[in-house]
Amino acid sequence: MTLSPATKSAIVEAAAAHGGPKAAMLEALKLVQQAEGYVSDANLAEAALTLGVTTAEIDSLATFYSQIFRSPVGETVILLCDGLSCYLGGADAVRDAVMQKLGIGFGETTPDGKFTLINICCVGGCDRAPAALVGPDRTLVGPLSADDLTALIGGAP
Repeated sequence: MTLSPATKSAIVEAAAAHGGPKAAMLEALKLVQQAEGYVSDANLAEAALTLGVTTAEIDSLATFYSQIFRSPVGETVILLCDGLSCYLGGADAVRDAVMQKLGIGFGETTPDGKFTLINICCVGGCDRAPAALVGPDRTLVGPLSADDLTALIGGAP
C-alpha cells in the first residue's frame, strides 16, 4: 500500500510548517494514520522517505506513542487508562469486565473488527477516574464502572 499524493503533500507541508523534517515526524505519522487507519511498515518507510529521515528515526517515534497504531485496529478503539488515579478508582474491575464482555485482551481486536482494546498510562481524566478515550475522536468517558459499560461498548455482545 502506498501513500496517496495528498498524504505525501500534507507531509511535505507539515515539514515546512513544523520547522523541518525531524520536527514533523509525529505529524507525518498522524497524517498517515488518519488516511490509512494505522501506520503499516510500508507506509512508515514511505513517510520517512518523503520527509528525508531514516525509517529507524520515525519508527522509534511511532513505537513510543500509544496512540500511533502500528497494526490494524477495530472500528472503535478503546484506550483504557491504567494510571494511578484510575487504578485507585477501580479500573481493574472495568478492565476485567470489558475483556470478559468483548472476549479480548489488551492489544487485541474483536473477531468482527468492531473493537480494539489498548491500555494507556494516562488519558488526562483523573477527575473522571476510571476513564478511557473512545472512538476516532478520542472522547473522554468516565467515571466508568464494571456494571455500566455503555460508554465504552454500547450494546456489544
